[in-house]
Amino acid sequence: MNIIVAYTIFATTINKDINTKEPNNNIGYLLWQTTMLWQKQMNTALSQVGLTHTQFVILISLGWLLKKSSNVTQSEIADFSKTDRMMVSKILRTLQKKGLIARKEHEKDTRAKCVFLTQVGEETMQKAFKIKLHANEEFFSKLPDQERFIEDLKHILS
Repeated sequence: MNIIVAYTIFATTINKDINTKEPNNNIGYLLWQTTMLWQKQMNTALSQVGLTHTQFVILISLGWLLKKSSNVTQSEIADFSKTDRMMVSKILRTLQKKGLIARKEHEKDTRAKCVFLTQVGEETMQKAFKIKLHANEEFFSKLPDQERFIEDLKHILS
């Protein structure tokens, strides 16, 4: 079979399997578009306190983890936020440059650093949390059943 015949068979199969005329009926496409719009609106809202949405997620994850433990590591933040470890490292460096977090040696594991909120970081996190709550309420107000949506998202993540 030559390459042109193979491509023709492939293209014909793709066109039958994928409804290219109706991407607005594709759940993956809709989720992507919704996520992009949500991210854009969250970034706009959080710019009031000088944070991106991703920086906020890492900062608030640290805040939540610090409620349970006084020794929170970068690895724990990555696991909790389900974020790539290298990205967390980069974001933590940015947050440290902004004076929002500090790092020090772990008490038991000398290879690990513990991450802490500074006073400015705590204040910024609190302001950002209020901004984020309002922005989320505004964005998701179009949903007819928010509780059901939350349960569906939890189901997908389980």
